[in-house]
This record gives sequence, C-alpha cells and structure tokens, in this order.
Amino acid sequence: MHALADAIARHRPEYLIEAAMLATFMIIACAAASLFEHPSSPIRRAIPSPFRRRAAVGLLMGLTAIALIYSPWGRRSGAHFNPAVTLAFFALGKIAPVDAALYILAQFAGAIAGALLARLTFGALLAHASVNHAATRPGPRGVLAAWHGEFLIGFLMMSMVLWTGNSASTAAFTGLFAGTLVAAFIAFEAPLSGMSLNPARTLASAISARDFSGLWIYFTAPTLSMLAAAGAYSVARGPDQVFCGKLDHRDCDHGHHCLFRCRAAELAPTPARHAASPSPAAASPNRP
Repeated sequence: MHALADAIARHRPEYLIEAAMLATFMIIACAAASLFEHPSSPIRRAIPSPFRRRAAVGLLMGLTAIALIYSPWGRRSGAHFNPAVTLAFFALGKIAPVDAALYILAQFAGAIAGALLARLTFGALLAHASVNHAATRPGPRGVLAAWHGEFLIGFLMMSMVLWTGNSASTAAFTGLFAGTLVAAFIAFEAPLSGMSLNPARTLASAISARDFSGLWIYFTAPTLSMLAAAGAYSVARGPDQVFCGKLDHRDCDHGHHCLFRCRAAELAPTPARHAASPSPAAASPNRP
C-alpha cells in the first residue's frame, strides 16, 4: 500500500495523461468510423471504394497517433496508450510493477470513457450496423486469420519502437514511424481483424456496442506479439540496450522525472573525434 500511495503521489499526472490520450484516440476513431462508414454520410457517398475509405481513416488515425506522441503530454507519459506496449516495457525491466499496473488501469479506463462519450455524442450514427461503435471484429477469413493478423502487426509495431527508439540516429522519428504503421495497418490489415493492436481499444468499443464476440483475440494476440518482439530484441541486442520506455525522449532531459528507469542521455550521438581533439595549431598557439 505504501508503494501504491507513493506511485500515485509521484506519477499521477502520467497516469491521467495515458487515460486522456486513449480517450481522445477513441473519440476520434468513433468519429472517423461514423463519417466514413455510415450510409447517410456524404463522405461515404463521395468515396465508394472501401479500400480508399480505409486509407483515409488510416491517414487520420496515423496523424492522430503522431500528434499525441509528440504532444507535451505524450512526451511526458511516454505515449504508450496501449496496455500491450506497457507490458512489453515491463518485461524489459523499464517500468516498475506498480507503475505498469496503474498505466494499464488508466489506459482501460480512458478507452472506455472515450468510447462511452463518443456513444453519447454520435448516438444513432455510431450505433448503426455499418459503424457498430468502431468495434474490431474478425473479418470474413475467420478467427485464425484475425488472430494471426493482430499478432503480425503487434510484432511489427513493437519491433519498430524498440529498434528505432534505441538508436541515436532514429529515436527522434519513432513517433512518425508509429503513425505511419497505424495508417498502413488500417488500410491493409483491417479486413482481417478490424485492426485493433490494442486490448483497451477493443474492450472499449465492445462495451459500447455490447458485443464481446472474439474479444480474446484482441487481448492475446497484441500482448503476446509485443512480448515476443521485446524478447527478440533482448536476445538480439541485450536487455541493457533499452534506454527508455518513451516513444519521444526529449523531455527526459528537460526537468521532467522519467518513470522508465531512463538512460536516454546515453543515446546522445558521440562527438566526432576531430571535434574532441584540438588541432595541432590550436595545441601550439606559439608555433610560427
């Protein structure tokens, strides 16, 4: 209880940020689903191609993810807004158990709050069968195809986060890569599983729609795949090569306490040898 109270006192803003960001993501996802899929929407009539509609939604949600990751809030909390991401960083030893548990609790609470707020806001538009509360459900190829699709995209996403986020040359672009993958997954993978990638996101829509069919797919596949990606990275590079649990490390050096056992300062590029060593002329100023 003392550890719990201490964690809440120290990191309450980060927990609230995680909840708020996933709530925001859910509201935008529900709005996009209503605008692009409801039969009476002029956008759906203007874009009859399902692929083009998915691509447009993917672009919108990818940009939303990028904006959240690079926002001041995202830079502070690490912008996980996904329990599977948090569990992967926990498995890598980057976040304490109590912080991981409270992050995940906040993520689920935020997602559910966002979905219910969207339900109140969009009402019958969101409840229409063609929109179905932006729920993620297996596509026509069935449950196994949906599970494998979710596993693949989860593995790719977490692998990208680890390999780019722990390299000085690419760390600043991790959020951009994440948004790009979100857009691509919605466009190309959604016909298999609805493209969840996130247990909290799927549960929130399931509660709003009162439809829990296939829920196990979206709890097991993203979680196991991201844990597998964490394990593969740890084997390939070593667990000591995970420097932080944030997707954007800039606030790690600007006075904000980082709860991810942070070593982001070690990602700073090594100065060039010639910049560190004085030139012969500088070393001998009296030389003619």
